[in-house]
Amino acid sequence: MSAAGAAEPTTLVTTLAAPEPGWTTEADVIVVGSGIAGLTAALELRSRVPRVLLVTKGELSSGSTVWAQGGIAAALAPSDSPAAHLADTLVAGAGVCDPDAVEVLVTEGPARVRQLVGLGAHFDTDGGGEMSLTREGGHHADRIAHAGGDATGAEISRALVAQLEAVRNDPGIEIIEHALVIDLLTSDGPVTPLAADGDRRAVCGVTLHVRGAGSRDGVGAARGRAVVLATGGIGQIYVSSTNPPQATGDGMAAALRAGAPLGDLEFVQFHPTVLWLGSSARGQLTLISEAVRGEGAYLIDSDGHRFMPAVHEMAELAPRDVVAHAIVRQMAITGSDHVFLDARHLGADFLRTRFPTITERLLAQGFDITEEPVPVAPAQHYHSGGVITNLDGRTGVRGLYAIGEVACTGVHGANRLASNSLLEGLVFAHRAAADIAARMAAGELPLKEPVPRPGPTGLVMAATRSRIQRVTTEGSGVLRSAESLAGAARRLAAVRTDANLPEAIAGDLSAQPQTAEWETSNIHQVASALTAAAAERAESRGGHFRTDFPVADPAWERRVVVQLADDGTLTVTDRLPASPVAETVAEPVAEPVADPVGTGQGGRLGV
Repeated sequence: MSAAGAAEPTTLVTTLAAPEPGWTTEADVIVVGSGIAGLTAALELRSRVPRVLLVTKGELSSGSTVWAQGGIAAALAPSDSPAAHLADTLVAGAGVCDPDAVEVLVTEGPARVRQLVGLGAHFDTDGGGEMSLTREGGHHADRIAHAGGDATGAEISRALVAQLEAVRNDPGIEIIEHALVIDLLTSDGPVTPLAADGDRRAVCGVTLHVRGAGSRDGVGAARGRAVVLATGGIGQIYVSSTNPPQATGDGMAAALRAGAPLGDLEFVQFHPTVLWLGSSARGQLTLISEAVRGEGAYLIDSDGHRFMPAVHEMAELAPRDVVAHAIVRQMAITGSDHVFLDARHLGADFLRTRFPTITERLLAQGFDITEEPVPVAPAQHYHSGGVITNLDGRTGVRGLYAIGEVACTGVHGANRLASNSLLEGLVFAHRAAADIAARMAAGELPLKEPVPRPGPTGLVMAATRSRIQRVTTEGSGVLRSAESLAGAARRLAAVRTDANLPEAIAGDLSAQPQTAEWETSNIHQVASALTAAAAERAESRGGHFRTDFPVADPAWERRVVVQLADDGTLTVTDRLPASPVAETVAEPVAEPVADPVGTGQGGRLGV
């Protein structure tokens, strides 16, 4: 085990400073987040446990899922198979996927997508009424189901939200909107994969702050037997991202403070084709879905040269890390800060019909994709790492689950295969719900009493957010090196918190316990942990590219794990092989899923 980041160990707070809770509520299970993973988990748990509490940072329909354009990947066509989907996923993951997790994803995925249809999700169909399937980068078959052309996430979210709205008045479920989870409440005990289940630290609920439009007000506490984190990604730790503003890494940071191990943090997916609006652009940028390239659009440089065929046999449909790195290299060759996506040859009518949302969003920015090449450049899009889980979403903290982008299931490895993210959230939400219900029925998740965690308490001032984002982008962005990462670690460590301010000046400089400070503290912690993991991995693989180690090293086909010790010291370990924290749990408990695509093995591929 080695200290993370710079020569001096990085120390982070283990609890965010906050007022004492002014109100309390209780539920059997608390689900945090309202994307595809959180909504699915809440719906499944509602029929399995007496009381569920769903907490969401915005409105129920504001989860990150609504921004997903391309589609959801599953082997739904007769000519396709889970085995082929698995093979493509493993290739994209570049040697650090967990094959068991990928097998679960691809075998259970088709049935889960069909269940979405049963819940009212309307996917696009062909002339014969069959689900229309397309292809995206890294896939060797047409297996991407889409809705509204390029509004798949919005349609899935609509269908799931409608299901929840129909039961909003059910006494077995409570929904709290406009609520930021501040911290996880935990019991005493160690956080380690080797500890006996009954001896380990357990989650006891959450503290949360509800803003004025919520159903409660101010800081409160929600007690629970289990907590499911479905809080999405980390986009706002970078200057530019396709993620919505609420993607500030809240769930990941809260799990880190609670002691849960995090893995694969260094693997950040920078989407190759994000609308370039100049070097001063900030915040959430317009994504141009990979499906546009799937339909035949080309990438050309500032000289009008198409460069991807010389880079990879799949050209523009190569895995996203390959395309993003190729764009960065081509930009350096031409001295430009962007390239162009050219879809003109696909025809105006086709583009407006197949990609109505993208076409309209680009027109609003002054670009007509039907008439001109559109300037694009890579920007942060997806995070393959997160809170390490087993195949049922269990983490290193007893009773704490993580699903969706906040989780590290091992499905994505070093680089997510296009459109596997919605499927992951869907499949593992079902598995987590089934596992929680089974454990509760067996009396394995008693309600524990929370105790204060050891370690420092404090906040990072909101005024430092732009500095943290700039440091992370420059030091831990698309291209990294030992020098850039060490510099980022030093500069992040220099961001002061209440915990390390001299008492004599703390009153003048201390951060105020409010949403801006809590979010900025989460951004700082995730950026620090990601930088530490990237510094540890001395090679290039998938979404992690080191200019000083530009090739993959077989010795690094393992997982980098980051964890916060009880004294707040950030530590890094290497685990071989790359596998989930299976030591902490018994055999997976999940619903049987029918064999919808004829593997002949009850949904198992026998990898």
